[in-house]
Amino acid sequence: MSADLTRRMFLGGMAAAVLPFLTFKSDSAFAEQPKISERPILLTNLRLFDGITATVQEGRNVRIEGNKVVALPAVGEAPGDVEIIDCGGRLVMPGLIDAHWHSTLCGLTQMQAMTADVPYIHLVAAHEAQRTLMRGFTTTRDAGGPSFALKRAIDEGITHGPRIYPSGAMITQTSGHGDFRMRYEIPRADGDITHTMRAGVSSIADGESEVLRRAREELMLGASQIKLMGGGGVTSPYDPLDSVQFTEAELKAGVAAASDWGTYVMVHVYTAKGIERAVRAGVRSIEHGQLADEEVVRMMADKGIWWSLQPFLADEDANKLADPAARANQLRVAQGTVKAYEMAQKFNVQTAWGTDILFTPQNLPHHGRMLAKLTRFYQPLDLLRMATGQNGELLMMSGLRNPYEGGLGTIAPGSLADILVADGDPTVSLDFLTDPDTNLRLIMKDGKIYKSTLV
Repeated sequence: MSADLTRRMFLGGMAAAVLPFLTFKSDSAFAEQPKISERPILLTNLRLFDGITATVQEGRNVRIEGNKVVALPAVGEAPGDVEIIDCGGRLVMPGLIDAHWHSTLCGLTQMQAMTADVPYIHLVAAHEAQRTLMRGFTTTRDAGGPSFALKRAIDEGITHGPRIYPSGAMITQTSGHGDFRMRYEIPRADGDITHTMRAGVSSIADGESEVLRRAREELMLGASQIKLMGGGGVTSPYDPLDSVQFTEAELKAGVAAASDWGTYVMVHVYTAKGIERAVRAGVRSIEHGQLADEEVVRMMADKGIWWSLQPFLADEDANKLADPAARANQLRVAQGTVKAYEMAQKFNVQTAWGTDILFTPQNLPHHGRMLAKLTRFYQPLDLLRMATGQNGELLMMSGLRNPYEGGLGTIAPGSLADILVADGDPTVSLDFLTDPDTNLRLIMKDGKIYKSTLV
């Protein structure tokens, strides 16, 4: 019992353990606490993108009370006793949402993640969370990893960062995409717990009963949705890209566990065969899927399945791979990415945007660029709506397990007050997001101001 409680406290309460170490560097944006107004805030003199329609509106102000947007009064309406923030004619938009993020694994290389002390991993994650928020990302859906402690620390104001919708450990079959064991660790005896399982990175499950057990454990720890690994990966040394993982019965077990708790399953998978199996099993969100064919995309559209795509384009933002086989897989997925964005629009599939920056800390400064460059496939305003209101709709599918109350990714009455004020024109391009230090003039999350350079 003592060991079990220690593990639970470690995975769910790391915030308390690392609290003495969370001091900010001298170059940190959080040398001071965020500004909280005692009066309602009125944003004025602005151009409004509300995250709902692909338009920029004028003639509106934005009224914020506490942590919510309460009204969009017309210019000229008497505001009463409020704190007025003049936006100088700039763009006001919702905070960005990354629908496929790895809060605790984005700031480390794979070697560091596999060998570092687990407290070090959490400390790096806390520091990187600050930087993520300062790039304009006010919400993330964590697609796998031990993010529960970081979420708690952010929610409690111990550290600062985006709000997190956590999945917890990635649930994988033996030899699946989340099985990070070395060859010398095989065979695994029944009951053996691997290093990555102890750290909360991934969880190995074989058979329906084990999938149920592992999914229920993550729900117990606070998962807002469950992540299953349904196929191979680009860089995996053991599971081929074209492999299909978990039987349909195993996938259904994970879906049942999530559904019983009022939420859903997201699944890592690339191939058409794997997607079809996942959809038949009741999975609601396909992560990646760049090797889909038209038949399975039609199936996704007909059943209202979300397609969570990432810009894997083998370009300057791609992982640098030494292995020729991995590079070949990378090119194959890149070609599939172009086709996937085309099919998603052709068949009107509900599409989300995320980055999946994983084990590549060198890519973090280019977070916004990974959205802006997709204007080759979408009109800028349509793309911006995807990364705000549309992603918000996906995250709200967590239903009863939604950890936050209020609308997400939009600026409308009842929405959470996650707002950016930016120098940029999204009717032309989203390039302003590639330089957030310069172009994001105000960053507000939950009604609190974390950055303001408007004066």
